[in-house]
Amino acid sequence: MSDTALPPLVEPAAELTKEEVARYSRHLIIPDVGVTGQKRLKNAKVLVIGAGGLGSPALLYLAAAGVGTLGIIDFDVVDESNLQRQVIHGQSDVGKLKAASAQESIAEINPLVKVNLHVERLESSNALEIFEQYDLILDGTDNFATRYLVNDAAVLLGKPYVWGSIFRFEGQVSVFWEDAPNGKGLNYRDLYPEPPPPGMVPSCAEGGVLGVLCASIGSIMVTEAIKLITGIGEPLLGRLISYDALEMKYREVKIRKDPETPKITELIDYEAFCGVVSDEAAQAASGSTITPAELKAKFDNGDDFALIDVREPGEYEIVNIKGATLIPKDRILSGEALAELPQDKPIVLHCKSGARSAEALAALHAAGFKDATHLGGGILSWAKQIDPSLPTY
Repeated sequence: MSDTALPPLVEPAAELTKEEVARYSRHLIIPDVGVTGQKRLKNAKVLVIGAGGLGSPALLYLAAAGVGTLGIIDFDVVDESNLQRQVIHGQSDVGKLKAASAQESIAEINPLVKVNLHVERLESSNALEIFEQYDLILDGTDNFATRYLVNDAAVLLGKPYVWGSIFRFEGQVSVFWEDAPNGKGLNYRDLYPEPPPPGMVPSCAEGGVLGVLCASIGSIMVTEAIKLITGIGEPLLGRLISYDALEMKYREVKIRKDPETPKITELIDYEAFCGVVSDEAAQAASGSTITPAELKAKFDNGDDFALIDVREPGEYEIVNIKGATLIPKDRILSGEALAELPQDKPIVLHCKSGARSAEALAALHAAGFKDATHLGGGILSWAKQIDPSLPTY
């Protein structure tokens, strides 16, 4: 065994049934997997966090591979905008709990797999209790608070996990295991000691993602899971794979243990640690947020005000509020667009859901536009409460 290889994570099950031998025959005839490897997969318990973009292909292929027990933690419901990439769900699943929809699809792929549903938000209060039930965790979530929570809970329990991330045309995958038996353990904080400033890195909901990228990254995550469970190959522990779909290139980055990484001793408030919005944005929004109904009243009353859309041009093209002027957030934060804003009338900012407009609002208040406000919930709330004819994304 090389110094980067790892022993099998899971002990083999007692036997394979005749049905299982037939189902997994293409695995069984691979010398490195064989009957013993398949028995390990049968005995494995894997938790997938989120039945979304990365969770969808991961769950399907883990089930097809014969992982005996799959856990799904997801409290969200299927939305039509999910179907462009979340292939475990279908049109008839819109409005259904993602966890339940995923369970039904898994049953079609492999009825021999046991599925545990955790229809709840992963939080510091429940993470350790849930993680304890599984051998391995797959994390494909798209927010930093959950990523740090997953990492810290896995470290405290000595569990390995596979991490994946996607954005637009690019994806990343790595394996983290602080207590790896080969002595080369590390965790997510060795790669990213601190979360980025709030609003610095847009989510997929803000920046978009090429749907098929989920399959590329999700399949690598499952490959790593199978390797860890069966003890074959060279896992991505200590390595990060970056994939650029436009260039069709994979790049590898070495990750080393950071001696400055503080020891993890407890779970914390990860929303506060990562900050959904900056303190400045939260302070600016306090007392300067209007509702969709209040914005509609401004229109109905003929008030003289400037409605500024701080989203990106592509988003504005999808849907916009009539009368809004597009000035992307970054141009406001840099100060470049301040001269374009009216000095003689109130300003109302809006974005997709309210986070970016709060950041822009803080910049306007700091620049002297003290009466500027922003639309709570953004254009999504406007479409839901005031104009349901508008498309949402």
